[in-house]
Amino acid sequence: MSKLLVEAKAVVIPGEILAEGMDHLPGKGAFREGEKVIASRVGLVYVNGSIINIVPLSGRYIPKKDDTVIGYVRDMTYSSWFINIGYAYDASLSLKDASSSYIERGASLSDFYAVSDAILTRITNVTKDNNIDLTMVGPGLRKLRGGKIVEITPAKVPRLVGKQGSMISMIKDMTGCSVFAGQNGRIWIKGKTSEAERIATEAVNLVEEKAHIRGLTDYMKKFLEGKCKDLKVEKKVSNNEETKK
Repeated sequence: MSKLLVEAKAVVIPGEILAEGMDHLPGKGAFREGEKVIASRVGLVYVNGSIINIVPLSGRYIPKKDDTVIGYVRDMTYSSWFINIGYAYDASLSLKDASSSYIERGASLSDFYAVSDAILTRITNVTKDNNIDLTMVGPGLRKLRGGKIVEITPAKVPRLVGKQGSMISMIKDMTGCSVFAGQNGRIWIKGKTSEAERIATEAVNLVEEKAHIRGLTDYMKKFLEGKCKDLKVEKKVSNNEETKK
């Protein structure tokens, strides 16, 4: 009889037995030995159907196609921008992918994205030679104006987002801030007041610090209730609303 021996989001170490029997399959960070599924690294357990994955608690960002990331414009040429996405190699944003609007030949690229601008962008291709292509064409992709950007360990972004977006939605609802988590570990926060942004930032950092504990959602709810009791939240600021500004 097959049996899952660990709870979802539990912290496991290499060599720990995760499941017995043939009904569960090893995913990333796990392997099979006979009828046992065993962890091959330290991390959090995530079960997707019959597949057991171990998400590492640390590690650098590895870009993947279709990742939505936050990047900084580092440099530009006459036809493209070079974007720092927190990886060893810069990504490239070409003129044709820079906007859904037509950009005339000879236009000044800095009128669209200048050096040090922060952008919310999507990866369209990653080659074996570490060429990374980006696009700004798609829902919500844009230059980020105002607010602040904090960085957390990329592997902990799923913990910040939560199941079906529950954790990040709670932070947004209780602080009134717009919050977007890039898959490269950069988190954009924009609120009505500096105090709201400060509380949201503290919450994001606390999720990273406590990512390994069970009952994190309840823990964060109590934390935010205490911090936000004197915070006047007029209404929820959604990412869609920010797009229109």
